[in-house]
Amino acid sequence: MSASAVHSLWTMAADPIDKIDAPKIEYGQLSPTLIVIGAAVIGVLIEAFVPRKSRYYVQLFVSVVALAAAFAAVVGLAARGFGTTKAQIAAMGAIAVDGPALFLQGTILLAGLVAIFTFAERRLDPAAHGGGVSPARTKLRAWGSVDSFVPQAGAVPGSEGEQAATKAGFATTEVFPLALFAIGGMLVFPAANDLLTLFIALEVFSLPLYLLCALARRKRLMSQEAAVKYFLLGAFASAFTLFGIALLYGYAGSVSYATIANVVEGNVKTIDPALADTMGNDALLLIGAAMVVTGLLFKVGAVPFHMWTPDVYQGAPTPVTGFMAAATKVAAFGALLRLLYVVLPGLRWDWRPVMWGIAIITMLGGAIVAITQTDIKRLLAYSSIAHAGFILAGVIATTPDGVSSVLFYLAAYSFVTIGAFAVVTLVRDAGGEATHLSKWAGLGRRSPLVAAVFAVFLLAFAGIPLTSGFTGKFAVFKAAAEGGAGALVVVGVLSSAIAAFFYIRVIVLMFFSEPKADGPTVAVPSPLTMTAIGVGVAVTLVLGVAPQYFLDLANQAGVFVR
Repeated sequence: MSASAVHSLWTMAADPIDKIDAPKIEYGQLSPTLIVIGAAVIGVLIEAFVPRKSRYYVQLFVSVVALAAAFAAVVGLAARGFGTTKAQIAAMGAIAVDGPALFLQGTILLAGLVAIFTFAERRLDPAAHGGGVSPARTKLRAWGSVDSFVPQAGAVPGSEGEQAATKAGFATTEVFPLALFAIGGMLVFPAANDLLTLFIALEVFSLPLYLLCALARRKRLMSQEAAVKYFLLGAFASAFTLFGIALLYGYAGSVSYATIANVVEGNVKTIDPALADTMGNDALLLIGAAMVVTGLLFKVGAVPFHMWTPDVYQGAPTPVTGFMAAATKVAAFGALLRLLYVVLPGLRWDWRPVMWGIAIITMLGGAIVAITQTDIKRLLAYSSIAHAGFILAGVIATTPDGVSSVLFYLAAYSFVTIGAFAVVTLVRDAGGEATHLSKWAGLGRRSPLVAAVFAVFLLAFAGIPLTSGFTGKFAVFKAAAEGGAGALVVVGVLSSAIAAFFYIRVIVLMFFSEPKADGPTVAVPSPLTMTAIGVGVAVTLVLGVAPQYFLDLANQAGVFVR
């Protein structure tokens, strides 16, 4: 090659025709997510470099500080008007910083903080505080006894390696960074403003949950079975979502929510010649939207995509179950609201009838099947399915009041759920948690305070007045009725009456049955679990007795940015 040719090539490389602009990232608006993800990365480094006996305390400190700081960042953004007047699209169009996003992110962070307290509980195991193996007792007290989580995740259940890890007092502190990664993905999920970001956030919070479900200390095989079921069914749901995203991209030529909405509404003035054959193809739109919505309905546990819920709730460690039941539902419903209200408002007459059917079978199916359950965790699982149907009634309203009622319901439901599962961890026998309903007979006489607290949570689930459950149901049913879904409200009230039966049945069992001589005991928890339960009770009563401020807050935060 001649010297002149080399010089010409060098000149072209040094002076490119098209320059790639650096992305513009609004780090301040993304600070809640960045704080949590950063803390999760620090948690991984802690596992690598901090001595084992100190990891538990360091991980707990980092997790609590990070979640509190992230919540403070959310409050700061809301105070600066990003929830209302200054709502905007950040990160090159990938993230929406608006009222619904900030409200849901704040709810997820607070629920995650309370859930972390239940993750950190280390005082409930009988072997650590009652007779057990005396040589290990000192180490268990010093390092924090392993209660809900297996001492060594990689050990074969019942093997010598697992027994040695238990005697040595090992604690699976990896659960803290895993929970933080899950929370980080959940923060992005309801704020995602394009389909690619939505899918990435889905995987970021789903994968840690699959791992957490397999880490139960007791009933290891059931826990691992639950994790495998959740993983396989979650993979199918993710595949549906991804294929739906591909179809919507083929339909609109973009993954941006605003662009897809404009194509749906026919507001596109210029069409790329390469997309002329597919843009505006209704088959791509309808099938793609149905597949993406299917993936989201799987995450909220709506019928007929609910099959994973009871098995996973029963097999997972109970603190993880409470965390999933609360935070995952908040994130998934937030993403579903944004998809239906921002991307597909032009298809309202197409998706509303489908959502009607799903809401009806979800409410009735969850309430009716719950009556037959004999395990308290499975009962609460079917209860969560019924509540998903109640929340869908607010989604179907397709009004601003519908959005605000769903936001309020999600906030109220989260803390009731975490508190209820925290109480479940306290009722124990020689085999660990006593979850069979027959063992809860006479609990009100054996431990009146714990039974009374659990009764408050059950009454909130049932929607009894002066609890947050009543206010939430009233809000979503009112919005649905005003949105033209009066018949759906009738079905919702009937489902609530059916659900009230099995809630009241548990209360009667606790307070009006004779306790068995060999019945379970109620463990005395650490201040961490007591705080989680106390916060649940306080939120339940405050949102039931004086909910107006929080209803107004949800109403102010109910407008999506496009």
